[in-house]
Amino acid sequence: MSQDALLSAMLTHVPFDGWSEESFRAAARDAGLTPAEARAYAPRGPVSLAAAHHRRGDAALAETLMGKLDGLRYSEKVARAVEERLRLAGDTEVLRRSAALFSLPQNAPLGSRLIWETSDTIWRVLGDTSTDGNWYSKRAILSAVYSSSMLYWLGDQSEGQEKSRGFIERRIAEVMRFEETKARLRKNPLFAPGFRLFEGIRAPKSSSGLPGRWDMPS
Repeated sequence: MSQDALLSAMLTHVPFDGWSEESFRAAARDAGLTPAEARAYAPRGPVSLAAAHHRRGDAALAETLMGKLDGLRYSEKVARAVEERLRLAGDTEVLRRSAALFSLPQNAPLGSRLIWETSDTIWRVLGDTSTDGNWYSKRAILSAVYSSSMLYWLGDQSEGQEKSRGFIERRIAEVMRFEETKARLRKNPLFAPGFRLFEGIRAPKSSSGLPGRWDMPS
């Protein structure tokens, strides 16, 4: 038995009863575990399993995208990665229940961290090598894009989520325009000093290690 097996049992109940204690107890019974044993695998009960489910999707992303991004423009690669990550969330009702769970005040910090981890996963899959302030700005911007795309995805009734695909592409296009504007401002003498300070920011040594550090620009 493992947390993964308990999670799989939980997912059969989530569409009906959400990430609730009732679902958690039912999953424990299905997995042949006592409540205490289930808590050993998931200390926060359903919240722990919801986080594990989200991270399972992140872990599957790189393998899913293997060979699917060749020949695409960079903006198209980002859009495809966001779309694939939403598909990896599985059942739409499970995703809806997850969004509701992590919107609760007591769970919002964890929810924000999970979205950040997803953004970090996408950038790493795309080969991002930034180590300065861009490491943070890219992930912060993509976190906002992913969050808004997820909400749109949940309300999309179009065939094959076609409208969501267009929404994601528009959001990514806006991000690319922002990056182009930032590149122009970087060359402007009026804004150059601010960018030098920004470039002194250093990314953390690992994806989960926050914060990073700031070095005086040379």
